[in-house]
Amino acid sequence: MNIRIGTRKSKLAQIQTDYIISRLKEKYDFDFEKVLIQTEGDSRLDVTLDKIGGKGLFIKEIEFALLHGDIEGAVHSMKDVPYEVGDSFKIAAMPIREDVRDAFVSMNGVPFEALPKGAKVGTSSIRRSAQLKLMRPDLNIVPIRGNVETRISKIQKENLDGIILAAAGLKRLGMEEIITNYFDPFEFVPAVGQGALGVEILKETEYREVFESLDNKEVRLCVEAERSFMRRLNGGCHSLIGAYGVLQGEDLYMVGTFEVGNHIVKKDILGKKEEHLRLGELLAEKILKGAL
Repeated sequence: MNIRIGTRKSKLAQIQTDYIISRLKEKYDFDFEKVLIQTEGDSRLDVTLDKIGGKGLFIKEIEFALLHGDIEGAVHSMKDVPYEVGDSFKIAAMPIREDVRDAFVSMNGVPFEALPKGAKVGTSSIRRSAQLKLMRPDLNIVPIRGNVETRISKIQKENLDGIILAAAGLKRLGMEEIITNYFDPFEFVPAVGQGALGVEILKETEYREVFESLDNKEVRLCVEAERSFMRRLNGGCHSLIGAYGVLQGEDLYMVGTFEVGNHIVKKDILGKKEEHLRLGELLAEKILKGAL
């Protein structure tokens, strides 16, 4: 039996898919094939995501392949998955979550706090840009897009003092040593689902149980709480939004940030983990009230 698993073409996406395939091979004596798919988000690097439709651009062509039977499963970074998944699809598993933090990669090893006034820092993320400006209003934010290796190469090409990347991607690529600083996720709030992998399938697939066997309930609980927060705020690439949930015994603690009007509001919440979806909604409402 051959089960085909689709993914983006980047080195990081392939490493993530290889990890999922290795986990599946531990459980099942099937053949698993990696299928590389070019997405619009990867093709159009000349403009920022919010100008061309947001993060769904990283999964649309992959979902098309699922619908047309070209693949049986797909591997995504959960931070690229919009909060509304189409009726035909299901996130069957969230097997693992790597380091959720954002990381600063410096030109010459100069730490973030020692950057000179007016330093040029690269990122195309609205969330990262806004939080950087809160910490250092003097910074010159330069938009950069592309895969991890492309963005790193732009440090020298565009004479940047540094760039902001997800620590998870750098660690999965074996590039942890180039990280100059990590940002505290409770202060510099990560993207919703940052660091988590998701396996998407068609709801009606005969392989549902195969993929669902990889699910990590603790990862899912935290990511679903964050996605509930995002859904309530109708957040995405067009807005400044971030959330991070972590289990504390039987409780879930979550911090979230969102821009309401011209105000960046950050709040937190603590509650029973069984009520994780409601906690996400309550945190969103707390932020909306806090902006009044």
